[in-house]
Amino acid sequence: MIPTILISSLTCLLIILSVLFFPEIRVGKKKIGVYWIIALLGALTLLLSRRITFSRLVAGLTAQTAVNPIKILVLFLSMTALSVFLDEIGFFRYIAGAAIKVAGERQTVLFYTLYGLVSLLTVFTSNDVIILTFTPFICYFTRCAGIDPLPYLVSEFVAANTWSMALLIGNPTNIYLGGSAGIGFGEYLSVMALPTLFAGATSLLVLRLLFRRQLAEPMDPIWTEEAKPQPLLLWIGLAHLLLCTALLAVSSYVGFEMWMISLGFAVSLFLFVSVASLIRKKAPRELLRTARRLPWPLVPFVLSMFTLVLSLSSYGVTEKIGAFLGDRAVIFSYGGLSCLSANLLNNIPMSVLFSSVLSDGALTGAHLSAGIYATVIGSNLGAFLTPLGALAGIMWASLLSRAGVSFSFKKFTLYGVILVIPSLAAALLGLWLRLGV
Repeated sequence: MIPTILISSLTCLLIILSVLFFPEIRVGKKKIGVYWIIALLGALTLLLSRRITFSRLVAGLTAQTAVNPIKILVLFLSMTALSVFLDEIGFFRYIAGAAIKVAGERQTVLFYTLYGLVSLLTVFTSNDVIILTFTPFICYFTRCAGIDPLPYLVSEFVAANTWSMALLIGNPTNIYLGGSAGIGFGEYLSVMALPTLFAGATSLLVLRLLFRRQLAEPMDPIWTEEAKPQPLLLWIGLAHLLLCTALLAVSSYVGFEMWMISLGFAVSLFLFVSVASLIRKKAPRELLRTARRLPWPLVPFVLSMFTLVLSLSSYGVTEKIGAFLGDRAVIFSYGGLSCLSANLLNNIPMSVLFSSVLSDGALTGAHLSAGIYATVIGSNLGAFLTPLGALAGIMWASLLSRAGVSFSFKKFTLYGVILVIPSLAAALLGLWLRLGV
Protein backbone atom coordinates (compact mmCIF):
# COMPACT_ATOMS: atom_id res chain seq x y z
CA MET A 1 0.00 0.00 0.00
CA ILE A 2 2.71 2.49 1.00
CA PRO A 3 4.64 2.33 -2.34
CA THR A 4 1.36 2.88 -4.23
CA ILE A 5 0.53 5.95 -2.13
CA LEU A 6 4.07 7.31 -2.56
CA ILE A 7 4.10 6.83 -6.36
CA SER A 8 0.64 8.39 -6.71
CA SER A 9 1.49 11.32 -4.42
CA LEU A 10 4.79 11.99 -6.19
CA THR A 11 3.03 11.94 -9.57
CA CYS A 12 0.48 14.53 -8.38
CA LEU A 13 3.22 16.69 -6.86
CA LEU A 14 5.24 16.65 -10.10
CA ILE A 15 2.12 17.56 -12.09
CA ILE A 16 1.63 20.62 -9.85
CA LEU A 17 5.28 21.63 -10.16
CA SER A 18 5.17 21.23 -13.92
CA VAL A 19 2.16 23.55 -14.17
CA LEU A 20 3.94 26.16 -12.04
CA PHE A 21 7.45 26.00 -13.48
CA PHE A 22 7.64 24.05 -16.76
CA PRO A 23 4.14 23.66 -18.26
CA GLU A 24 5.36 22.95 -21.79
CA ILE A 25 8.29 21.46 -23.64
CA ARG A 26 9.21 22.21 -27.22
CA VAL A 27 9.59 19.33 -29.66
CA GLY A 28 10.64 20.77 -33.00
CA LYS A 29 8.13 23.53 -33.76
CA LYS A 30 5.44 22.15 -31.47
CA LYS A 31 4.84 22.75 -27.77
CA ILE A 32 3.65 19.79 -25.72
CA GLY A 33 2.07 19.96 -22.27
CA VAL A 34 4.13 18.28 -19.57
CA TYR A 35 1.28 17.44 -17.16
CA TRP A 36 -0.07 14.47 -19.11
CA ILE A 37 3.41 13.04 -19.71
CA ILE A 38 4.08 13.00 -15.95
CA ALA A 39 0.69 11.36 -15.31
CA LEU A 40 1.46 8.73 -17.95
CA LEU A 41 4.88 8.00 -16.43
CA GLY A 42 3.26 7.61 -12.99
CA ALA A 43 0.73 5.12 -14.36
CA LEU A 44 3.45 3.17 -16.18
CA THR A 45 5.50 3.04 -12.98
CA LEU A 46 2.57 1.47 -11.14
CA LEU A 47 2.08 -1.05 -13.93
CA LEU A 48 5.75 -2.00 -14.25
CA SER A 49 6.14 -2.36 -10.49
CA ARG A 50 2.96 -4.50 -10.48
CA ARG A 51 1.19 -2.23 -8.01
CA ILE A 52 -1.69 -2.81 -10.39
CA THR A 53 -1.88 -5.66 -12.85
CA PHE A 54 -2.50 -5.13 -16.53
CA SER A 55 -5.54 -7.42 -16.43
CA ARG A 56 -7.04 -5.39 -13.57
CA LEU A 57 -6.52 -2.18 -15.55
CA VAL A 58 -8.06 -3.63 -18.72
CA ALA A 59 -11.03 -4.87 -16.70
CA GLY A 60 -11.52 -1.38 -15.28
CA LEU A 61 -11.24 0.30 -18.68
CA THR A 62 -13.68 -2.09 -20.36
CA ALA A 63 -16.16 -2.50 -17.51
CA GLN A 64 -19.78 -2.10 -18.57
CA THR A 65 -20.40 0.51 -15.92
CA ALA A 66 -21.07 4.24 -15.86
CA VAL A 67 -17.59 4.92 -14.49
CA ASN A 68 -15.92 3.57 -17.63
CA PRO A 69 -13.41 6.34 -18.47
CA ILE A 70 -13.38 5.53 -22.19
CA LYS A 71 -17.12 6.22 -22.48
CA ILE A 72 -16.68 9.44 -20.52
CA LEU A 73 -13.84 10.59 -22.77
CA VAL A 74 -15.85 9.79 -25.92
CA LEU A 75 -18.76 11.86 -24.58
CA PHE A 76 -16.54 14.84 -23.72
CA LEU A 77 -14.50 14.83 -26.93
CA SER A 78 -17.62 14.45 -29.08
CA MET A 79 -19.38 17.38 -27.43
CA THR A 80 -16.19 19.43 -27.64
CA ALA A 81 -15.97 18.71 -31.38
CA LEU A 82 -19.49 20.11 -31.91
CA SER A 83 -18.57 23.30 -30.02
CA VAL A 84 -15.11 23.77 -31.55
CA PHE A 85 -16.56 23.45 -35.05
CA LEU A 86 -18.90 26.38 -34.37
CA ASP A 87 -15.91 28.35 -33.16
CA GLU A 88 -13.92 27.45 -36.28
CA ILE A 89 -16.59 28.83 -38.60
CA GLY A 90 -16.61 32.09 -36.60
CA PHE A 91 -19.96 31.73 -34.81
CA PHE A 92 -18.79 32.69 -31.31
CA ARG A 93 -16.71 35.65 -32.48
CA TYR A 94 -19.58 36.93 -34.62
CA ILE A 95 -22.16 36.95 -31.83
CA ALA A 96 -19.59 38.37 -29.41
CA GLY A 97 -18.92 41.22 -31.83
CA ALA A 98 -22.65 41.84 -32.20
CA ALA A 99 -23.09 41.91 -28.43
CA ILE A 100 -20.25 44.41 -28.00
CA LYS A 101 -21.85 46.83 -30.46
CA VAL A 102 -24.96 46.92 -28.25
CA ALA A 103 -22.90 48.37 -25.39
CA GLY A 104 -21.78 51.46 -27.28
CA GLU A 105 -19.57 53.54 -24.96
CA ARG A 106 -20.97 52.21 -21.66
CA GLN A 107 -18.64 49.87 -19.81
CA THR A 108 -21.32 48.67 -17.40
CA VAL A 109 -23.57 47.56 -20.25
CA LEU A 110 -20.60 45.89 -21.93
CA PHE A 111 -19.71 44.09 -18.69
CA TYR A 112 -23.22 42.67 -18.17
CA THR A 113 -23.58 41.81 -21.85
CA LEU A 114 -20.38 39.82 -21.97
CA TYR A 115 -21.05 38.08 -18.67
CA GLY A 116 -24.50 37.02 -19.89
CA LEU A 117 -23.22 35.89 -23.27
CA VAL A 118 -20.37 33.83 -21.81
CA SER A 119 -22.74 32.28 -19.26
CA LEU A 120 -25.32 31.33 -21.88
CA LEU A 121 -22.80 29.85 -24.29
CA THR A 122 -21.02 27.94 -21.53
CA VAL A 123 -24.26 26.22 -20.53
CA PHE A 124 -24.68 24.70 -23.97
CA THR A 125 -21.02 24.14 -24.87
CA SER A 126 -18.26 23.88 -22.25
CA ASN A 127 -16.09 26.15 -20.13
CA ASP A 128 -12.86 25.17 -21.89
CA VAL A 129 -14.14 26.04 -25.36
CA ILE A 130 -15.52 29.41 -24.26
CA ILE A 131 -12.32 30.38 -22.45
CA LEU A 132 -10.18 29.45 -25.45
CA THR A 133 -12.46 31.45 -27.75
CA PHE A 134 -13.25 34.58 -25.74
CA THR A 135 -9.95 35.29 -23.96
CA PRO A 136 -7.98 36.45 -27.05
CA PHE A 137 -11.06 38.33 -28.25
CA ILE A 138 -11.39 40.24 -24.94
CA CYS A 139 -7.69 41.12 -24.96
CA TYR A 140 -8.10 42.52 -28.48
CA PHE A 141 -11.20 44.68 -28.01
CA THR A 142 -10.15 46.12 -24.61
CA ARG A 143 -6.85 47.16 -26.14
CA CYS A 144 -8.72 48.88 -28.99
CA ALA A 145 -11.07 50.62 -26.55
CA GLY A 146 -8.27 51.71 -24.23
CA ILE A 147 -9.83 50.13 -21.13
CA ASP A 148 -8.62 47.80 -18.38
CA PRO A 149 -9.06 44.19 -19.57
CA LEU A 150 -9.11 42.63 -16.08
CA PRO A 151 -12.83 43.18 -15.27
CA TYR A 152 -13.80 41.42 -18.49
CA LEU A 153 -11.18 38.68 -18.33
CA VAL A 154 -11.95 37.80 -14.71
CA SER A 155 -15.71 37.92 -15.28
CA GLU A 156 -15.34 35.70 -18.37
CA PHE A 157 -13.33 33.15 -16.39
CA VAL A 158 -15.72 33.22 -13.44
CA ALA A 159 -18.85 33.00 -15.62
CA ALA A 160 -17.44 30.09 -17.63
CA ASN A 161 -16.52 28.11 -14.50
CA THR A 162 -19.78 28.89 -12.70
CA TRP A 163 -22.38 28.24 -15.39
CA SER A 164 -20.50 25.13 -16.51
CA MET A 165 -22.19 23.48 -13.51
CA ALA A 166 -25.66 23.80 -15.05
CA LEU A 167 -25.56 20.87 -17.49
CA LEU A 168 -23.82 17.53 -17.32
CA ILE A 169 -21.83 18.35 -20.47
CA GLY A 170 -20.48 21.72 -19.22
CA ASN A 171 -17.24 20.38 -17.74
CA PRO A 172 -15.37 17.06 -18.06
CA THR A 173 -15.53 16.78 -14.27
CA ASN A 174 -19.35 16.92 -14.41
CA ILE A 175 -19.31 14.15 -16.98
CA TYR A 176 -16.95 11.98 -14.95
CA LEU A 177 -18.64 12.43 -11.57
CA GLY A 178 -22.15 12.24 -12.98
CA GLY A 179 -21.25 9.27 -15.15
CA SER A 180 -19.61 7.43 -12.27
CA ALA A 181 -22.90 7.60 -10.37
CA GLY A 182 -25.12 6.85 -13.35
CA ILE A 183 -26.81 10.27 -13.16
CA GLY A 184 -28.88 11.12 -16.22
CA PHE A 185 -28.94 14.45 -18.05
CA GLY A 186 -32.38 15.49 -16.80
CA GLU A 187 -31.79 14.34 -13.24
CA TYR A 188 -28.54 16.28 -13.10
CA LEU A 189 -30.17 19.49 -14.35
CA SER A 190 -33.07 19.22 -11.90
CA VAL A 191 -30.62 19.17 -8.98
CA MET A 192 -27.92 21.56 -10.21
CA ALA A 193 -30.15 24.34 -11.57
CA LEU A 194 -30.65 25.99 -8.17
CA PRO A 195 -27.00 25.81 -6.98
CA THR A 196 -25.87 27.22 -10.34
CA LEU A 197 -28.33 30.12 -10.14
CA PHE A 198 -27.24 30.88 -6.57
CA ALA A 199 -23.54 30.78 -7.48
CA GLY A 200 -24.07 32.76 -10.70
CA ALA A 201 -25.98 35.56 -8.99
CA THR A 202 -23.48 35.73 -6.13
CA SER A 203 -20.40 35.75 -8.34
CA LEU A 204 -21.90 38.47 -10.58
CA LEU A 205 -22.62 40.66 -7.53
CA VAL A 206 -19.08 40.21 -6.19
CA LEU A 207 -17.57 40.94 -9.62
CA ARG A 208 -19.63 44.12 -9.97
CA LEU A 209 -18.49 45.35 -6.55
CA LEU A 210 -14.90 44.30 -7.18
CA PHE A 211 -14.56 46.22 -10.45
CA ARG A 212 -16.98 49.11 -9.88
CA ARG A 213 -14.26 51.78 -10.25
CA GLN A 214 -12.81 50.42 -13.49
CA LEU A 215 -16.28 50.03 -15.01
CA ALA A 216 -17.16 53.65 -14.21
CA GLU A 217 -14.39 54.94 -16.49
CA PRO A 218 -15.26 56.05 -20.06
CA MET A 219 -14.15 54.13 -23.12
CA ASP A 220 -13.80 54.72 -26.83
CA PRO A 221 -16.47 53.21 -29.09
CA ILE A 222 -15.56 49.68 -30.15
CA TRP A 223 -15.91 48.63 -33.75
CA THR A 224 -15.69 44.89 -34.27
CA GLU A 225 -16.40 43.90 -37.84
CA GLU A 226 -16.60 40.12 -37.64
CA ALA A 227 -17.36 38.21 -40.81
CA LYS A 228 -20.65 36.31 -40.84
CA PRO A 229 -20.27 32.50 -40.69
CA GLN A 230 -21.04 30.61 -43.89
CA PRO A 231 -24.83 29.98 -43.62
CA LEU A 232 -24.82 26.29 -44.63
CA LEU A 233 -22.05 25.36 -42.20
CA LEU A 234 -23.65 27.47 -39.48
CA TRP A 235 -26.99 25.69 -39.74
CA ILE A 236 -25.31 22.29 -39.84
CA GLY A 237 -23.25 23.08 -36.74
CA LEU A 238 -26.11 24.62 -34.72
CA ALA A 239 -28.55 21.86 -35.65
CA HIS A 240 -26.13 19.16 -34.53
CA LEU A 241 -25.32 20.87 -31.20
CA LEU A 242 -28.94 21.65 -30.31
CA LEU A 243 -30.34 18.27 -31.39
CA CYS A 244 -27.57 16.45 -29.57
CA THR A 245 -28.24 18.42 -26.38
CA ALA A 246 -31.98 17.72 -26.68
CA LEU A 247 -31.43 13.98 -27.12
CA LEU A 248 -28.99 13.89 -24.22
CA ALA A 249 -31.75 15.38 -22.08
CA VAL A 250 -34.04 12.41 -22.84
CA SER A 251 -31.34 9.75 -23.14
CA SER A 252 -32.51 7.90 -20.04
CA TYR A 253 -35.97 7.56 -21.60
CA VAL A 254 -34.94 6.46 -25.10
CA GLY A 255 -32.55 3.74 -23.93
CA PHE A 256 -29.32 5.14 -25.41
CA GLU A 257 -26.21 5.94 -23.40
CA MET A 258 -25.06 9.55 -23.64
CA TRP A 259 -21.67 8.70 -25.13
CA MET A 260 -23.38 6.87 -28.01
CA ILE A 261 -25.61 9.88 -28.76
CA SER A 262 -22.77 12.42 -28.69
CA LEU A 263 -20.48 10.21 -30.77
CA GLY A 264 -23.23 9.69 -33.34
CA PHE A 265 -23.75 13.44 -33.71
CA ALA A 266 -20.00 14.10 -33.95
CA VAL A 267 -19.69 11.54 -36.76
CA SER A 268 -22.80 12.96 -38.43
CA LEU A 269 -21.34 16.47 -38.28
CA PHE A 270 -18.15 15.36 -40.00
CA LEU A 271 -20.17 13.57 -42.72
CA PHE A 272 -22.53 16.49 -43.32
CA VAL A 273 -19.72 19.05 -43.47
CA SER A 274 -17.71 16.81 -45.80
CA VAL A 275 -20.67 16.59 -48.19
CA ALA A 276 -21.25 20.36 -47.90
CA SER A 277 -17.57 20.95 -48.73
CA LEU A 278 -17.89 18.78 -51.83
CA ILE A 279 -20.96 20.76 -52.92
CA ARG A 280 -19.07 24.04 -52.35
CA LYS A 281 -15.99 22.54 -54.06
CA LYS A 282 -13.81 23.50 -51.12
CA ALA A 283 -11.56 21.49 -48.83
CA PRO A 284 -13.11 20.79 -45.39
CA ARG A 285 -10.53 22.94 -43.60
CA GLU A 286 -12.90 23.64 -40.71
CA LEU A 287 -13.07 19.93 -39.94
CA LEU A 288 -9.30 19.53 -40.02
CA ARG A 289 -8.82 22.50 -37.69
CA THR A 290 -11.54 21.17 -35.39
CA ALA A 291 -9.82 17.78 -35.17
CA ARG A 292 -6.47 19.43 -34.41
CA ARG A 293 -7.97 21.62 -31.66
CA LEU A 294 -9.61 18.81 -29.69
CA PRO A 295 -8.00 18.33 -26.26
CA TRP A 296 -6.30 15.04 -27.14
CA PRO A 297 -3.86 15.20 -24.18
CA LEU A 298 -6.86 14.63 -21.91
CA VAL A 299 -7.02 11.04 -23.16
CA PRO A 300 -3.68 9.85 -21.71
CA PHE A 301 -4.12 12.19 -18.74
CA VAL A 302 -7.53 10.85 -17.67
CA LEU A 303 -6.60 7.22 -18.36
CA SER A 304 -3.36 7.61 -16.39
CA MET A 305 -5.12 9.22 -13.42
CA PHE A 306 -7.75 6.48 -13.58
CA THR A 307 -4.91 3.98 -13.30
CA LEU A 308 -3.54 5.73 -10.21
CA VAL A 309 -6.95 5.82 -8.53
CA LEU A 310 -7.69 2.21 -9.48
CA SER A 311 -4.45 1.12 -7.83
CA LEU A 312 -5.28 3.11 -4.68
CA SER A 313 -8.75 1.59 -4.64
CA SER A 314 -7.28 -1.91 -4.96
CA TYR A 315 -5.43 -1.39 -1.68
CA GLY A 316 -8.47 0.10 0.07
CA VAL A 317 -7.06 3.64 0.27
CA THR A 318 -10.10 5.38 -1.20
CA GLU A 319 -12.40 3.38 1.04
CA LYS A 320 -10.48 4.60 4.10
CA ILE A 321 -10.67 8.22 2.91
CA GLY A 322 -14.45 7.87 2.55
CA ALA A 323 -14.76 6.29 6.01
CA PHE A 324 -12.70 9.13 7.48
CA LEU A 325 -14.97 11.78 5.96
CA GLY A 326 -18.08 10.01 7.22
CA ASP A 327 -21.65 11.13 6.55
CA ARG A 328 -21.92 14.32 8.59
CA ALA A 329 -22.52 17.64 6.81
CA VAL A 330 -21.84 15.83 3.54
CA ILE A 331 -22.63 18.74 1.25
CA PHE A 332 -20.34 21.21 2.97
CA SER A 333 -17.52 18.76 3.80
CA TYR A 334 -17.30 17.25 0.31
CA GLY A 335 -17.93 20.60 -1.39
CA GLY A 336 -15.25 22.41 0.57
CA LEU A 337 -12.70 19.60 0.47
CA SER A 338 -13.13 18.99 -3.26
CA CYS A 339 -12.67 22.73 -3.96
CA LEU A 340 -9.40 22.77 -2.01
CA SER A 341 -8.25 19.40 -3.39
CA ALA A 342 -8.76 20.61 -6.95
CA ASN A 343 -6.03 23.16 -6.29
CA LEU A 344 -3.67 20.49 -5.00
CA LEU A 345 -4.38 17.85 -7.65
CA ASN A 346 -6.13 19.77 -10.48
CA ASN A 347 -9.88 19.25 -10.84
CA ILE A 348 -9.82 16.27 -13.21
CA PRO A 349 -7.55 14.04 -11.07
CA MET A 350 -9.49 15.21 -8.02
CA SER A 351 -12.77 14.14 -9.64
CA VAL A 352 -11.37 10.73 -10.57
CA LEU A 353 -10.16 10.27 -6.98
CA PHE A 354 -13.37 11.51 -5.34
CA SER A 355 -15.58 9.36 -7.59
CA SER A 356 -13.75 6.34 -6.21
CA VAL A 357 -13.89 7.68 -2.63
CA LEU A 358 -17.64 8.18 -2.98
CA SER A 359 -18.29 4.75 -4.48
CA ASP A 360 -15.96 2.91 -2.06
CA GLY A 361 -16.81 4.92 1.06
CA ALA A 362 -19.50 4.84 3.70
CA LEU A 363 -22.08 7.04 1.94
CA THR A 364 -25.32 5.56 0.64
CA GLY A 365 -28.65 6.80 -0.66
CA ALA A 366 -29.34 10.52 -0.29
CA HIS A 367 -25.96 11.14 1.37
CA LEU A 368 -24.13 9.59 -1.58
CA SER A 369 -26.08 11.72 -4.05
CA ALA A 370 -25.35 14.84 -1.99
CA GLY A 371 -21.63 14.00 -1.91
CA ILE A 372 -21.50 13.61 -5.69
CA TYR A 373 -23.24 16.90 -6.45
CA ALA A 374 -21.20 18.76 -3.82
CA THR A 375 -18.02 17.43 -5.43
CA VAL A 376 -19.27 18.61 -8.83
CA ILE A 377 -19.64 22.10 -7.37
CA GLY A 378 -16.15 21.97 -5.85
CA SER A 379 -14.64 20.75 -9.13
CA ASN A 380 -16.08 23.74 -11.03
CA LEU A 381 -15.69 26.56 -8.52
CA GLY A 382 -12.27 25.30 -7.41
CA ALA A 383 -11.00 26.82 -10.66
CA PHE A 384 -11.43 30.29 -9.09
CA LEU A 385 -8.82 29.82 -6.39
CA THR A 386 -5.55 29.25 -8.29
CA PRO A 387 -4.57 28.48 -11.91
CA LEU A 388 -3.88 24.92 -10.72
CA GLY A 389 -7.55 24.34 -9.93
CA ALA A 390 -8.54 23.40 -13.47
CA LEU A 391 -7.11 22.91 -16.94
CA ALA A 392 -9.23 25.93 -17.89
CA GLY A 393 -7.13 28.04 -15.50
CA ILE A 394 -3.88 26.75 -16.95
CA MET A 395 -5.05 27.54 -20.49
CA TRP A 396 -6.39 30.95 -19.46
CA ALA A 397 -3.12 31.98 -17.78
CA SER A 398 -1.18 30.84 -20.85
CA LEU A 399 -3.41 32.87 -23.18
CA LEU A 400 -2.98 35.99 -21.05
CA SER A 401 0.79 35.58 -21.08
CA ARG A 402 0.83 35.33 -24.87
CA ALA A 403 -1.37 38.44 -25.12
CA GLY A 404 0.97 40.42 -22.86
CA VAL A 405 -1.58 40.84 -20.06
CA SER A 406 0.02 40.85 -16.62
CA PHE A 407 -1.84 38.58 -14.18
CA SER A 408 0.41 36.93 -11.61
CA PHE A 409 -0.24 33.79 -9.57
CA LYS A 410 -0.55 36.01 -6.48
CA LYS A 411 -3.12 38.29 -8.10
CA PHE A 412 -5.08 35.29 -9.40
CA THR A 413 -5.23 33.82 -5.88
CA LEU A 414 -6.20 37.17 -4.33
CA TYR A 415 -9.16 37.57 -6.68
CA GLY A 416 -9.87 33.86 -6.30
CA VAL A 417 -10.25 33.99 -2.52
CA ILE A 418 -12.58 37.01 -2.75
CA LEU A 419 -14.75 35.25 -5.34
CA VAL A 420 -14.71 31.59 -4.34
CA ILE A 421 -15.79 31.90 -0.69
CA PRO A 422 -19.21 33.56 -1.29
CA SER A 423 -19.81 31.70 -4.57
CA LEU A 424 -19.05 28.28 -3.08
CA ALA A 425 -21.14 29.04 0.01
CA ALA A 426 -24.08 30.13 -2.17
CA ALA A 427 -23.85 27.04 -4.40
CA LEU A 428 -23.65 24.62 -1.47
CA LEU A 429 -26.55 26.41 0.22
CA GLY A 430 -28.59 26.02 -2.97
CA LEU A 431 -27.72 22.31 -3.08
CA TRP A 432 -28.68 21.91 0.57
CA LEU A 433 -32.04 23.60 -0.04
CA ARG A 434 -32.61 21.38 -3.09
CA LEU A 435 -31.66 18.05 -1.49
CA GLY A 436 -32.31 18.76 2.18
CA VAL A 437 -29.38 16.58 3.32
